[in-house]
Amino acid sequence: MLADYHQAVRLFVNYFQPSRKLRAKTRVGAKVKKTYHKPATPCDRLLGHAAVAEAVKERLRSEQSRLDPLELLHRIRDSQAALAALSSGELGSGQERESLEQFLAALPELWRQGAARPTHRESVPPPRTWRRRTDPFEKVWPEILLWLQEEPDATAKSLWERLDKQYPGAFPEGQLRTLQRRVRDWRRVMARNLVHGFQPGEGTTATPIVVGANAKI
Repeated sequence: MLADYHQAVRLFVNYFQPSRKLRAKTRVGAKVKKTYHKPATPCDRLLGHAAVAEAVKERLRSEQSRLDPLELLHRIRDSQAALAALSSGELGSGQERESLEQFLAALPELWRQGAARPTHRESVPPPRTWRRRTDPFEKVWPEILLWLQEEPDATAKSLWERLDKQYPGAFPEGQLRTLQRRVRDWRRVMARNLVHGFQPGEGTTATPIVVGANAKI
């Protein structure tokens, strides 16, 4: 049964199943550009090759003329059904028989569910820049900035405790991590300004940086 199945598959693939073959690869920087030959069956490639003897090509044409691709497909499906029945025992009727018939009926379309080539995969989406939740410190952030100007070394924990005393119950303890990220971003901006400074004439025209305006939560 396996021999009959492989014989039908061999004939169908070699005579009626075209495929692409790589022609060349060219590297352009970090990208690799690939070019391919036109899709052709293995038989067509042999018939078009100059090194293959004309007698061999004539035998290939003769065998191809006697083959019917639909008949080969029916042989492949029948062999698959027989092999599935042999591997699971005699299937007369019932749910197992229906599952086998559904599987065999879906075989012609299974190739569409195969893994995509690496070059056909979708590109990685850009990082998200919008907020999904409102900023809990939006209204008190100017006040926090004043505290940081007075005490640049103040920790986010001390600032949160100060907020908790001034606004009891307004800021749950779970929002401490958000405040820590906001303070860390503020210190990063201040450090960058100290290292690079402002360009001449930039002090009055530069757009002020609002830390955390587009931060992710």
